[in-house]
Amino acid sequence: MFKKILVPVDGSEGAKKALDVACKLAKVDNASLHILHIPERLSRETMLVWGMSAVAMEASGEELEHAGRKSLEAAKQAAEERGMTDVQGSLGQGDPARVIIEESKNVNADTIVMGSRGLSNITGLIVGSVSHRVAHTAKCNVITVR
Repeated sequence: MFKKILVPVDGSEGAKKALDVACKLAKVDNASLHILHIPERLSRETMLVWGMSAVAMEASGEELEHAGRKSLEAAKQAAEERGMTDVQGSLGQGDPARVIIEESKNVNADTIVMGSRGLSNITGLIVGSVSHRVAHTAKCNVITVR
C-alpha cells in the first residue's frame, strides 16, 4: 500500500514513464505524489520531454532555477492531467542520488519511482547510475521504470 510516492524527474523519456507509473500506483491507493526536479547543466543539447531545452553549461544560476521551475511545473501539470489531485513538488540542488534520498526522508516517502535511464552525464559510467545508487541507499521502496 502506497501513502506518499516521490518521483524525481529530469525531463527524460524515462522520467516521463516513471511519472506515468507513479500516477497509476498513487491512484490505486489514493496516495499523494511528490515530484522532485534537480536542475542540472548538461554538456550537450538535449530536448526534454516537456518541451524544454537543456540549460547550457554557461547559463547563470538564475536561468538554471527558472528552467527548473518550468520543468517542475510541467511535470506537476502532467500528473494532474493523469488525474492526480494531491501533488506537491520541489526543486533540489546537488548530487542527484543524494538529493533524492534526502528528499524521500524529508517528505516521508514510502516509495520512490524513477526512470532507470535519465539525462545524467558520463559520471554515471564511473560511479553508477542515479537510479542504481538510490536503489542501494534509500530506506524505502524504490521502483525503477525502463
